[in-house]
Amino acid sequence: MLTKRHMTTRLMGSLAVMISAALILSAPAQARDKGVTPVGEVGIDQKLDAQIPLDLTFRDESGKTVRLGDYFGKKPVVLNLIFYKCPGSCLMELYGMVQVFQNLKETAGKEFEVVTVSINPKETPEFAAAKKEIFLKTYNRPAARKGWHFLTGEQENIQALAKTVGFRYTFNLENEQFAHAAGLMVATPQGKISHYLYGTDYVPRDLRFSLIEASSGKIGPLTEKVLLVTCFQYDPMTGKYGFAIRKALQTSGIATVLIVAFSVLMMLRGERRRAAAESLAVASADRDRMDVE
Repeated sequence: MLTKRHMTTRLMGSLAVMISAALILSAPAQARDKGVTPVGEVGIDQKLDAQIPLDLTFRDESGKTVRLGDYFGKKPVVLNLIFYKCPGSCLMELYGMVQVFQNLKETAGKEFEVVTVSINPKETPEFAAAKKEIFLKTYNRPAARKGWHFLTGEQENIQALAKTVGFRYTFNLENEQFAHAAGLMVATPQGKISHYLYGTDYVPRDLRFSLIEASSGKIGPLTEKVLLVTCFQYDPMTGKYGFAIRKALQTSGIATVLIVAFSVLMMLRGERRRAAAESLAVASADRDRMDVE
């Protein structure tokens, strides 16, 4: 059976290990892993009033070649850039879009258009079609079939669009690793950027207001930037995590260290109090014995 002193020693050893792990996780990413993209290279810059290049060509989910301009002219457009095989924030972003669309009385395909573009030039219309079916089924509004468009395209056109709307991302086409932020752009019917909505959880009131302003050609004010949700894939071959997951590990690791440290300190304080009480009791007993003698 372990004594209290042995238990304390083990806890202190565990605490030292966890502190070391937390320090490693908290160290600069470049010092730990040169393969991880610095966060400063990923983000969404607000380029309000920028003109989307409507002559850029892509392929829709059926494989047909289309121009971005095919989706503009009459209605405001919600635009977002993701990649279809993304296992992280892209899925959160798409589900966030469905959720906010469901909470609008307006419907994609009627009052506004939605254009989702893959940033991965290796993805095919088949990938786009599969994603479209999943999220149209969840959205469950028939008009959206002709109003929510899932596109793929060539790298040159993807990068031209991303640069115009301020969407900064990095990639490695060999293993199809992408680092990007999450957010929506709302454009006027003429293709001018009117509003930005950051993250993956969108407020219906904000989107509705953005659509109303964009439909009348108004350019909204700058949106307060929040901590961007970023998507870095996990590579099982290299064992490397991306920024978003690494930050979660840092946070949870540091929290665990603090909890254990507090527990150890409380135990040590309790042992000191018990030791002091025992010393007082022994001293008192010795004095009583001396008085009796």
